[in-house]
Amino acid sequence: MSNTVTRQSNLGSFHVVIKETYRNPEDYRIEGNHEAFNKELLRLMPQVQYYVAKRLKSAILAGKLNKGMFSPNDFTDQLFIEVYDNWEAIKDERDLRPFLFKKVDELLDDSLTEEEFDHVFFENIDSFSQPEWDAMEEDFSTDGDGDLVLLEELDDSSFQNENYTLNHVFITEEEKDLAEKLDKSLDKERVERHIHMVLGKMSVPMRSVYQLYTDLGFSTAEIASIREVTLDEVDDLLSRARKLLKESFVKRFLIDSN
Repeated sequence: MSNTVTRQSNLGSFHVVIKETYRNPEDYRIEGNHEAFNKELLRLMPQVQYYVAKRLKSAILAGKLNKGMFSPNDFTDQLFIEVYDNWEAIKDERDLRPFLFKKVDELLDDSLTEEEFDHVFFENIDSFSQPEWDAMEEDFSTDGDGDLVLLEELDDSSFQNENYTLNHVFITEEEKDLAEKLDKSLDKERVERHIHMVLGKMSVPMRSVYQLYTDLGFSTAEIASIREVTLDEVDDLLSRARKLLKESFVKRFLIDSN
């Protein structure tokens, strides 16, 4: 519950910044004042950098990207240009935040090789033994230079309480008993490590939808616009992501391993 309250508070504060940031850049752009425009837009960059850093880290851990090839700033610097050149597409303040993520998603998709679903993992989820689960988690922590500090370098206080919890996976009343059982045996760090590992096995579209919804509080309609897919596709991807996460917790921690 505390994470939910913190997230709502952070989003509320962020929307105040959105209102101010929408009004001022519009004037600066009319004046042709690039410097003032970028300075105002900079107030919105921490959340964008956080999202970019997560996507880069996932690509590195999946072996799709070498560490040091890109940094979040590579994409946010280009984003300033994209927003300035396409300001007319932002009709009002409600469009600004989704537009930022839509554009940065396009920049990321152009630069990163899209990862495929790890079919082997999900096809064999019923048969993994406890040592195999532990080995996968160890590989996730070390492969692709797992000590990457992209996220740690983003020290904005808005993200200090944005860790994944069981409440992000077990969301219905019927699932609460499962969450309570897991909560008794797993600490927060273990929960988060497992969620990150399973997210790393998902395809980019599925993981991005989950992160945009869970980490950044976008509605499914906004995510459909950002990812340029239908609302039904977003609902399906979000549902499948949660289902896979839930099954992985149940198979690993609630059912006796082989």
